[in-house]
Amino acid sequence: MTPDLKVLLAILAIAFLSMPLYGMSGRARRPDPLESAARGSFLLGGFLKSWFQWSVRPLERASLALGIGPLLYNLLGAALGIAAGFAFGSGHVVLGGWGVLLGGVADVMDGRIARARRIADDRGAFLDSTLDRFAEVGAFIGLAVLFRSSTLALVLAVTAMGGSLLVSYARARGESLGTLCNLGVMQRAERLLLVGFGGLLDPTIAVLWGSGRVGTLLVPVLGIMAIGTVGTAIFRTAWIARELGRGGE
Repeated sequence: MTPDLKVLLAILAIAFLSMPLYGMSGRARRPDPLESAARGSFLLGGFLKSWFQWSVRPLERASLALGIGPLLYNLLGAALGIAAGFAFGSGHVVLGGWGVLLGGVADVMDGRIARARRIADDRGAFLDSTLDRFAEVGAFIGLAVLFRSSTLALVLAVTAMGGSLLVSYARARGESLGTLCNLGVMQRAERLLLVGFGGLLDPTIAVLWGSGRVGTLLVPVLGIMAIGTVGTAIFRTAWIARELGRGGE
């Protein structure tokens, strides 16, 4: 068992052990005052979403005490996504996975810090959304470089990147026209988890599968993402078009 896998298993063990304590505390049934109403539902369920928000509260309190603003987390999230891309491109898929997951934590923190400090505004929302795209594109470019010698894997990586951008664009364009759509099965949280854990577990799955090749897990993950993101983008496009059409009736 590699050191990276041991660290991951230790983190997961602590997480699973904390979940019953969180559930029994009753906090899962209370509304989170720092949760954005614009965020979509989490495919794996509301309990995991609220548990994660509860688990990052020590970091929130420390950030507020130190006077750390949301912009730092915006920039950190973008930097981690781009760093993940460099890691993927150089074949260090485990480091790439960590970069994506930690970038996701930073992405959650920026909005929560802004709302806690009551400084959430249109400028912050714009920077958050745009820098998220920098992070996402950076990671996908790294995956494309990693799989450049495989036509299928390269097509899947490029399609997953394009679909991810289309999902975000459909929402942003619809919102600019007065129609918010945060529906779909492949939103940003799901994409982060798939790529992050795909990178972390890829070497282990390769050994267990007996292939020993990079991409044993990541390539199927990219296939799921390619189908899911394009499907979600098509669904959002149709849903928003229908809602806008009703508005003109």
